[in-house]
Amino acid sequence: MSLFEKIPKVYKTAYMLICLWYAANYTLSSIIEWQVFRPYNTDALWNGLYMFEALCIFIGLTFFYAYWIVRYKLVFQITGHIIGLSVYFMAMSYLSYYFDYFLDGLVFFDDWKEYMLNLLSWDAMRFYDQYIITVAIFYVIRYFEYTQRKEQEKSQLALKNKEMQLALLKSQINPHFLFNTLNSISMLISSSKEKARKVITQLSDVFRYALDSHSGELVKLVHELEFIENYIKIQQVRFGTRLKYVVEVEPGCTSLEVPPMILQPLVENSVKYGIGPKDDGGTINLIIKRVEDGFYFEVTAAGLGKNASKVLDGKSTGVGLKNSNRRLMSIFGRRAGLKIEAREDGYTVKFVIPVIKNYEPAVTKEVAELIEH
Repeated sequence: MSLFEKIPKVYKTAYMLICLWYAANYTLSSIIEWQVFRPYNTDALWNGLYMFEALCIFIGLTFFYAYWIVRYKLVFQITGHIIGLSVYFMAMSYLSYYFDYFLDGLVFFDDWKEYMLNLLSWDAMRFYDQYIITVAIFYVIRYFEYTQRKEQEKSQLALKNKEMQLALLKSQINPHFLFNTLNSISMLISSSKEKARKVITQLSDVFRYALDSHSGELVKLVHELEFIENYIKIQQVRFGTRLKYVVEVEPGCTSLEVPPMILQPLVENSVKYGIGPKDDGGTINLIIKRVEDGFYFEVTAAGLGKNASKVLDGKSTGVGLKNSNRRLMSIFGRRAGLKIEAREDGYTVKFVIPVIKNYEPAVTKEVAELIEH
């Protein structure tokens, strides 16, 4: 790729527009010079063309110079542009002297001195303006590029946040759950196709809920409970009567908004580490009620408890429980963290969601840490 191809299109467009503007200026001034001050002397037209060509070259060099100097601190940029302005003025003034005086035979020092003194008056502004306008346009473009880049980064961050939350929610559906469910469906197909179809429907509802719940927004508790019920029914295909599920929800709580899939890891651990290893199974009790400072949630599993191969004493390395704990604290504060109590005959996981007026999903440090780990 050539150097020209590497230049962003916006700078090429700006360069062309500046050159077109000065082309109109130099054309008009050259015609006036040719008709009024130097009647029918074609040198005035040629001098205007040569100065315009030099101007286009210097505008391009000014863009490159500004692009190089912008990487430094502001003080260095200001100093650099003062030097650049001086060099630009001297170069253009010498070229102007060459075409207007030198080629006409005015080659002595006094001639140059007279020309420069005249040029240092109001006429000098045309050279200053050329440099200042070019640099100003460059910085305007840089500013819009900066704001556009920030907007893109913000959009990418929001997208990444959604992707992280989606990955987080997907990760909470244990692959073993899917594997066991597919095995159960495979066995049901030979014995009861109707039951197999029902389990497939329930499984699709579970995954549809998991995939749809990635916007970072809270969901109604009633939908979360429907999801948990489908999850339990699928597990009951595998465990049969060994797995019992009892729900006690106080009236008025179903309209509460909760993080999606916040209960699933708690129920899954109840099945996996409490009831699953026990020969006669056990019961999972879900209690939700209104308390003074918010809404109380409790998941109790009557199973092996402390005797399970993995003790749920609050130090569990399970990703699901840690995710639920951090998600709750990141949204509702530390008071909403999980409290786990392991007993001989089972265990209890409980938490309280305080009443909040507004919820605005954001990229939190806790969510980022979940994905990193």
